[in-house]
Amino acid sequence: MANAEVAKRLYEMAEMLEFKGEENVFKIKAYQKAARHIEELEEDINVLRKKDELGNIPGVGEAIEAKIKEMLDTGTFKAFEEVRHEIPEEIDEITAVQGIGPRTAHLLYTRLGVKDLEGLLKAAEEHRIRRIPGMGVKTEENILTAVKRQVAEGNIGRFPLGVALPVAEEISKKLVDGTLIREVRITGSIRRWKDTVGDIDLIARSDDPEKAIEAFTRMDNVQKVLEKGNTKGSAIYQGNIQVDLRIVKDDAFGSLLQHFTGSKEHNVKLRKIALAKGLHLSEYGLKNAVTGEQMPCSTEQEQYEMLGLQFIPPEMREDRGEIEAAMEKKIPQLIEIGDIKGDLHVHSNWSDGKNTIEEMALAARFLGYEYIAISDHSGSSKIANGLSEKRLLEHIKEIERLNERIEGIRILSGTECDILTDGKLDYSNELLEQLDIVVVAVHGSVEQDSKTMTQRIVTALENEYVHILAHPTGRKFGKRLPFEMDMEKIMDTALEHGKILEINSAPQRLDLNDKYSMMSREMGIKLAINTDTHSPDQFANIRYGVGTARRAWVTPADVINTLHLKDMCRLLGISYERSRD
Repeated sequence: MANAEVAKRLYEMAEMLEFKGEENVFKIKAYQKAARHIEELEEDINVLRKKDELGNIPGVGEAIEAKIKEMLDTGTFKAFEEVRHEIPEEIDEITAVQGIGPRTAHLLYTRLGVKDLEGLLKAAEEHRIRRIPGMGVKTEENILTAVKRQVAEGNIGRFPLGVALPVAEEISKKLVDGTLIREVRITGSIRRWKDTVGDIDLIARSDDPEKAIEAFTRMDNVQKVLEKGNTKGSAIYQGNIQVDLRIVKDDAFGSLLQHFTGSKEHNVKLRKIALAKGLHLSEYGLKNAVTGEQMPCSTEQEQYEMLGLQFIPPEMREDRGEIEAAMEKKIPQLIEIGDIKGDLHVHSNWSDGKNTIEEMALAARFLGYEYIAISDHSGSSKIANGLSEKRLLEHIKEIERLNERIEGIRILSGTECDILTDGKLDYSNELLEQLDIVVVAVHGSVEQDSKTMTQRIVTALENEYVHILAHPTGRKFGKRLPFEMDMEKIMDTALEHGKILEINSAPQRLDLNDKYSMMSREMGIKLAINTDTHSPDQFANIRYGVGTARRAWVTPADVINTLHLKDMCRLLGISYERSRD
């Protein structure tokens, strides 16, 4: 099991205990604390186990250590399975609704028999929730709104990309042995970097398809085999995610790769283009409609060329105008990871990061970055050890000292400053003026209505010292839906005042999403692709932000942190000399 899977199982245990009404709150907190520290580990938990160092992980005592070992051996642990059988399987749907925690879910289940999203919606519409003591009309209305939004988001039964992609990569790595299976490619919505995924689709090259499928279905962590044929296998993998594998001949590899990458809407339009040319298009390639001659393609490029189209990057294949652009040879040169020159949203151990400012700077320099902005939390984020005004001044001085000593990278002094409930900022303008870069974000009072939240963010963006709005819609997969807000008005304000909107690369956020990123690009609003990193290894999450940006047709020119330091400073109105001194 990977670190994230172990942490997820411990978090689930805590939630189930809370759902059951566990009286020992310290027991719940113990699971949560251990999960949090495992989630943030830089070293593979399996390696720590081999070195007998699990007990060195903060929050992991003897009891939890034994459960982790059991998980690593079997994929689960006895206490988890015992508790799970006492709780309805569908209850995850309830706790995923904004504003409903395990205890509220338990109340709804025991009082009203609500155990899934459909039952929750019905209970709210029939005004049965308000009759539960302590709930009331307002709570019921909030739940109803949240449920409708959850359904509208369409992510029920789907996995965040940040969960599915590492699993797909893990399976691919295990399958390729150089002999039986020579190559595995991830397809489907993962390859298009869609923010949520229904299942994992893989295709592979093998000279012995039947044995390859057999090897796939016998992999460790396969919980249930759904299908096992000569060229296709399907299984439920650990984490309850379905994985489909197809084996294909080399001469048709490109055709199958293109077909299973999708999207469905993109492929439907391609088939229409093929028909107009007297061809039939399927997963096996193109076929002459008159002669019946099959024309498989070994590469995707070849297939698009045969249709008279410029090659279309996977991330763009959503039938959002990309085919028309390809007809006119106008596919843009999309941003790539190598275009990123620095990260403007980085945390250190001055707030809730795990490493020193110097360690973060050296890690960024190793990646080839020219600059980073250390944007630790402001004072109102007490849970994140936010900086008081006095500590922020010390923070600025520390960065000045490091810049005198460290060569090859420039550290910008910054903040992730809380936007307070009325739109004012957590620091005074006099203090903000002393910083190189000001990133602002909403962290508290996230339940505000649309009008209030919109005005709150608009007011912040009107502040002359603000540069970037971080994770603008506030979503967190599985924990929180986007804020209720008028995003178009916020974008208009950003455009009017020259503010930057962030594509936050943290896998649990991916915020802005591709829809709003595309709208921003079309409006002429500049973007920043940042990682919101709290440790050096999280710099690697930049790939998620870049993938989201590519879905939005974003080019390097649309993103401020593709610029060299001097040019970026000029664009943001930052004193270049101060950033160098």
